[in-house]
Amino acid sequence: MKVSTEDLYQGVISGNTRMLGKAITLVESKKPEHRQQSEALLKKIMPHTGNSIRIGITGVPGAGKSTFIESFGLLAIKEDKKVAVLAIDPSSALNKGSILGDKTRMEELAKEQNAFIRPSPSSGFLGGVANTTFESMLICEAAGYDYILIETVGVGQSEVLVADITDVFLFLKIIGGGDELQGIKRGIMEMVDLIFINKVDETNVQKAKNTKLELMRALHFIHPKEENWKIPVLLGSALEHRGLEAVYEQIESFIQLKKSSGRFEEVRKQQAEKRFDYWVKELILQKTKSGNWGNQSYNQHKNSVAELKSNPSTEAAEFVQQIFKSNHLL
Repeated sequence: MKVSTEDLYQGVISGNTRMLGKAITLVESKKPEHRQQSEALLKKIMPHTGNSIRIGITGVPGAGKSTFIESFGLLAIKEDKKVAVLAIDPSSALNKGSILGDKTRMEELAKEQNAFIRPSPSSGFLGGVANTTFESMLICEAAGYDYILIETVGVGQSEVLVADITDVFLFLKIIGGGDELQGIKRGIMEMVDLIFINKVDETNVQKAKNTKLELMRALHFIHPKEENWKIPVLLGSALEHRGLEAVYEQIESFIQLKKSSGRFEEVRKQQAEKRFDYWVKELILQKTKSGNWGNQSYNQHKNSVAELKSNPSTEAAEFVQQIFKSNHLL
């Protein structure tokens, strides 16, 4: 049965996890009638948003992101915090299906009353972040969650996209063979707020310390995003619950620094503006492809690119020019 917008709204702000799940499903839907209802719901919940700490967590596959999130989430709950996890699973490029296995990987956290875990398929969206993650995050905020942890698939441009919607960007590193800095792009280092070297035990602690020194040397040559913040490089093991208290304390310190400098609200405004720009582009493209003329013209230009008759930027420029001329906007 269809749930009314008012029922969803009341359910979300009262912290009903069943209604919270339904609200996120609605926001993720691409059906026009669902989009319309989701916009109405988002408008109603907006006054209840903005009170959480948004934490992005990224790292290469195998870095232990899910284990870290579970251990950190349990620690935050002990500190009387409510924790929501938006775990983005890679979708199949063929059928858009998704593994959605994070609830099985976070069994202990899933049992907690003050935890909410929502696996969402990336649906092929660039960077391993679902295109409605930001909106899902707002719904979790309205439901009263203090910490919202966003786990990505950790590939492609996920780092950029996570940094664009969160307050803290945490990078998980593991110790490998050879050059410890190999494979870490400068772009990631420029976006990171905190680094946690995971899976450290007595057999590799010296290697972990060497890795920490190398990372700190590399960070010395990179200008941090926030003034007066020296990016911490911490060691520990999420599986053995070691080193997480230090992570929790550093996140609290970082947020306090951003708030005292005025950067917290400033960055959030910039992020909201970026989401506006994203949706303007997305909705214009949808509208132009939906009409008969727009769809025909779009496919003609797209085919020219596919057949290597012209380059993509030229065809895109001509298509946009036609759209504006047809609407007398030029």
